[in-house]
Amino acid sequence: MADGTDISRRHFVQVSAAAGGLMLSFSVAGKARADGTTAPVLNAYVTIAPDNVVTLVAKNPEIGQGIKTSLPMIIAEELDVDWAQVRIQQADSKPAVYGLQFAGGSMATPMNWDQLRKVGATARALIVAAAAANWKVPASECTTASGVVYHKASKRSATYGSLAAQAATLPAPDPKSIVLKDPKAYKIIGKSKPQVDTAAIVRGKPLFGIDVVVPGMLYATFEKAPVFGAGVASADLDAALAVKGVRKAFLVGGGPELNGLLPGVAVVADSWWQARQGRNKLNIKWQDHPTAQQSSSGFAAQADALSKGAPLRTERQDGDVAAGFTGATSTVEAAYAYPFIAHAPLEPQNCTAHFHDGKMEIWAPTQYPDAGRQLVAKTLGLKPADITIHMTRCGGGFGRRLANDYMVEAAWIAKETGAPVKLLWTREDDLRHDFYRPAGWHYLKGAVAKSGKISAWHDHFVTLGTAGKPASSAGMATTEFPARFVENFKYDLSVIECGIPTGPLRAPGSNALAFVVQSFIDELAHSAGIDPVTFRLNLLGDQVFVGTAGKDGYDGHRMKGVLELVAAKSGWGKTKLGPRQGMGVAFHFSHLGYFAEVVQAHVSEAGDVTVEKVWVAADVGRQIINPTGALNQVQGAVIDGLSAALGQKISIEGGAVVERNFNTYPLLRMKSAPMVEVHWNITDNAPTGLGEPALPPVLPALCNAIFAATGKRLRSLPISKDQLKV
Repeated sequence: MADGTDISRRHFVQVSAAAGGLMLSFSVAGKARADGTTAPVLNAYVTIAPDNVVTLVAKNPEIGQGIKTSLPMIIAEELDVDWAQVRIQQADSKPAVYGLQFAGGSMATPMNWDQLRKVGATARALIVAAAAANWKVPASECTTASGVVYHKASKRSATYGSLAAQAATLPAPDPKSIVLKDPKAYKIIGKSKPQVDTAAIVRGKPLFGIDVVVPGMLYATFEKAPVFGAGVASADLDAALAVKGVRKAFLVGGGPELNGLLPGVAVVADSWWQARQGRNKLNIKWQDHPTAQQSSSGFAAQADALSKGAPLRTERQDGDVAAGFTGATSTVEAAYAYPFIAHAPLEPQNCTAHFHDGKMEIWAPTQYPDAGRQLVAKTLGLKPADITIHMTRCGGGFGRRLANDYMVEAAWIAKETGAPVKLLWTREDDLRHDFYRPAGWHYLKGAVAKSGKISAWHDHFVTLGTAGKPASSAGMATTEFPARFVENFKYDLSVIECGIPTGPLRAPGSNALAFVVQSFIDELAHSAGIDPVTFRLNLLGDQVFVGTAGKDGYDGHRMKGVLELVAAKSGWGKTKLGPRQGMGVAFHFSHLGYFAEVVQAHVSEAGDVTVEKVWVAADVGRQIINPTGALNQVQGAVIDGLSAALGQKISIEGGAVVERNFNTYPLLRMKSAPMVEVHWNITDNAPTGLGEPALPPVLPALCNAIFAATGKRLRSLPISKDQLKV
């Protein structure tokens, strides 16, 4: 976990294993409720009050993906209570209690599905044991429903609330004795539930990091160099201090790590506006920095030059690629490119911190709180155990809040200030100091044989990094599709030195690679005169599964299932389209989810693109926990992908970001959002997450639809209307 944003498999396994034992530990201690009464705590997740109100803990950060609702739904189902009885409490960051707490990789469901079912079922078993002891009957004769235990033979019943105190004193049952519900008996899982915070959000109640207020709190801004990593040469601190309300203005030395505390100038004031006005008076001069020599145009020129020579190294080579081109019925060569893009969550980065009694207390909208704890501890010389992190709701994350640079900035400023401090970035700060989806370039050559299948595939991928190693989220796995599905396959790699910070953005890697791979597959299909859906089905072939389950496995049968489903639902090949109207298809596997999508779009003669409708077919296993939440996630991912395709680009000039705000970095507006129709292909596989895998296919599906409408192939993003004018 070198940069605090990538979660290694080893770390995941270690922490998850530790959490498995702690998750089911039981306590006899009472827990104070808001009204001052004490309710029995059955385990780290479940508290049941005498009035039969059940409080369930949501362990993971809520960034808008609905996990604060869906994870407690799992517990409530196995606990066998009514959802109306349930209240949700957001957990603090407590890895010793809850294990790994993070929002990323669409891992919340696969990580917690089995464990949280056992949490609920174990708590239910304790309640039943208490009732059985009172009634002096075998526990096996007792049943439960809606938070009540029944003994039908004696016609006795008792609410969970009346039994909870006694249940909390009992030893935890043998995990092997725990019986989970048959999914056919589910009353909560699989039923649509509104997000637990929706009413509060609509009413404007304080839930987000930006809403935090603590007694005696001051406000801070932090100015960093436009050129990433540059230090402070000089700053007019006196001018900032002269602004009314400004309490402190000071230099922060920082260090060279782009994901840590960087050099800058902090201004602390009674209000954020006063802090901002003081910051405007600083007149900072920045030191020279090597990254100032880097630019988007420079990277593109280097990529082009590298594509003409030998690669840095060959990452994968299967079969005989040269032979695969011999005798092919059609051959295509194409160069694809995509730019840096920013996360741009609607809530800018912020954090409130208070250093007191030698300890640090933090309120943060973070996707990965414990990584933030470790960063703060290392930077400020504190013990991790002396740092408390309260997880607030995040106003979007998309991977940006896996990094915790804003957290360590707030902690440093609070320690220097000696008072609680809320650090709030501006929108401009947020766009200029992100960990961007990296730019990349692919130089492709492919061939189709008489059989209608791809006979050769060669990709020279030029990416960004350091010392020959791709930067965060800038690499491509050697198993990336269509590897293993094309007999003669070669993947070459070259790396350009880059000082621009990069990191995971929703469906990291896949959000760009799907555009390239599925667009080029479409080119090969059209060059061979084969229907794009048929061509893809032929490519998937009869291979049911390749690779190793749980590691690099790819189930071609599941992908064919969603491809066939989306073709049927969209009326592929049967829909009558008008002039400059087209349909495009694409699929992609990422984050354990199989998705295929069809886009219908119209392109005006002026080059304006209207996305009319998107069909999505998804295979995320045997269970959709919260159908409404799942639908929202898929639709949101599609809209996110369309935003990236239709207008998002971060440009680098002189080592700094050009774009400043949403006027130059547009998000898709409501009036431009298409209808998104979602279909689930339920299969007998473990349930997986879906916050990310719905995004990648929509970009190539849109570009392929534009080709179908205009005959113009788009090989770079974002889409420019100038490319499409008649």
